[in-house]
Amino acid sequence: MTGTVAITFKNETKSHPVENETKVSDIVHKHYKSDGIITCRINGSLSDLCSPIGENGEVVLYDFSSQDGKHVFWHSSAHVLGNALVNLYGVKLVNGPPVEEGFYYDMETERTFGENDFREIEKECQRLMRANSRFERIYRKKDDLMAYYENNSCKTYFIGRIEDDEISCYKNGDGFLDMCMGPHLGSTGQIGALKVTKASSCYFLNDSRNRTLQRIYGVSYPNKEEMKAYERRQKRAREMDHRKIGREMELFFFHDYSPGSCFWLPDGAVIYNRLVSYIREEYLKRGFREVITPNMFHLDLWKESGHYENYKENIYRVEDEEYALKPMNCPGHCVMFRSTDHSYRELPLRYADFGVLHRNECSGSLTGLTRVRRFQQDDAHIFTPGGLVRSEILGCLDFLKCVYGLFGFEYELYLSTRPEKSMGEVEEWNEAEDALRDAIVASGHSYTINEGDGAFYGPKIDIILLDAFGRKTQCATIQLDFQLPRRFGLRFKNEMGEMERPVMIHRAILGSIERFVAILVESYGKNMPFWLHPRQIALIGISEAVNGYLGGIQARLREISADIGIRNYVDSKDTLGKKVRKATLDGCRVICVVGEKEAENGEINVRQGNQNGNVGVDEFYRVVDGALRSRSRDLTFTLNK
Repeated sequence: MTGTVAITFKNETKSHPVENETKVSDIVHKHYKSDGIITCRINGSLSDLCSPIGENGEVVLYDFSSQDGKHVFWHSSAHVLGNALVNLYGVKLVNGPPVEEGFYYDMETERTFGENDFREIEKECQRLMRANSRFERIYRKKDDLMAYYENNSCKTYFIGRIEDDEISCYKNGDGFLDMCMGPHLGSTGQIGALKVTKASSCYFLNDSRNRTLQRIYGVSYPNKEEMKAYERRQKRAREMDHRKIGREMELFFFHDYSPGSCFWLPDGAVIYNRLVSYIREEYLKRGFREVITPNMFHLDLWKESGHYENYKENIYRVEDEEYALKPMNCPGHCVMFRSTDHSYRELPLRYADFGVLHRNECSGSLTGLTRVRRFQQDDAHIFTPGGLVRSEILGCLDFLKCVYGLFGFEYELYLSTRPEKSMGEVEEWNEAEDALRDAIVASGHSYTINEGDGAFYGPKIDIILLDAFGRKTQCATIQLDFQLPRRFGLRFKNEMGEMERPVMIHRAILGSIERFVAILVESYGKNMPFWLHPRQIALIGISEAVNGYLGGIQARLREISADIGIRNYVDSKDTLGKKVRKATLDGCRVICVVGEKEAENGEINVRQGNQNGNVGVDEFYRVVDGALRSRSRDLTFTLNK
């Protein structure tokens, strides 16, 4: 029997005849052999190229430039890495997924890995790639796999959670076998270049109560040219690493006395506090009321909220009672809401909290400001009647647009809907999802639906920020919660005089302030927005004769803003060139040079980027004042002719 299939590749669709046993690979080899096809979707399902098409199917082909192509390519590369690790060290593999750029494999082993091991691992991966062995999907009986992995408790844990009697596996290379749903590349030889990038430790299932695993990260590409482009991007990223720039600008540091907890130096604290002050100003405009809640709560709170099982490693004993440092603010806000009666006239009630949070992250995962144990968020929780959810979400999205627009950040929105296991009525979920969708549409921002990816207690909008290197990071959160209001028995009196349960909205814009500072530093380097920069103005005198004039300038700037960041290079005996160079290396945003001529004429020589010229002092004060008030990234002066 023959039929036709619609084949789409890069938005161009063609019809091809097929027979019952025709595979996607048959058509690829005949019509798309030079296009670097990696994987496909058959009637919407991501599949191996060796899969049969069936009659009247629809097929979309993907190369490495697509997200699906990268996903499959890096997933297959993870299997090659796992194969190499088993061959070299006899480790017990756990799982190896693709990630945003690359892949990793977790394993159980007594060995720890460092950069000295990377070359050996890469060589074994390259041997497996040269072997060009086929990725072959097979099915094994559940009991057989239990026996095969009898000495690997992590694998048997996964097998035990699978209901099917036959389990999908892939084999390749030296008889290497791993449980996997696929799909995969046709063979290991399609991987043109592979590099091991990092080693760390982690917990099984990301739970600190479980055993510690070792994790090896890698990245791969179809050819060496793309790997070289990746290495150039990485070199640039290393130059802009927030840990490196943080040291150079004396912003912050970490110490073994308190792993994962940042020491903010004076200039770093300036950035931190200016971010918080900005958010506080927005709170006043947007009807948020800031609250302060305890850092430590009795275990009964965490049991009532349902967080006890996930965070009981944070427990401390105080006077024979068990307490835990808070990992989030929401239970405390529920206690606060419950502490008094509420009417519908008071709602929505918007609590904002910059409380200190602690999470017991694995030591091997701590990474500068991006993964810490002690942090603060611009955290808020909105308690609202269900009918006002849409307008509140729209307000949150406007807040997000305002803040991210100020910093020039682009972002993506993902609407995550009801998962298979959820609490609450389906009708309640549908109404909530419709409210989120309507709010996103009304905001004018595009979005992608993540079917079934919501939390069990409510749908959410995931906000993914794109940094200067195109990397994706989740900072902001907008999450509906049906669970906590139920668990805490929250009520308000509605218009009919009846008691009604509010909907709770979790909301953060910056998210972790520590992580947001890291993104800012890596995006802007030493050239941070003027209003936020801790070293906004450098004052340089050519000679001691102008010190009085410079003192007057400094005093006037302090009147404009008491905490303006001024660096003085007045008393130094260095030459003018050395003073300017030092101010530049110190990262000063605007360099002001004054000699006797400028003092006589009431001017300042301003150097900012490509701008270099004299400006009257009154014009200078006006521009600085305006830039601080409007939170401008740059200053624009009208230079004297």
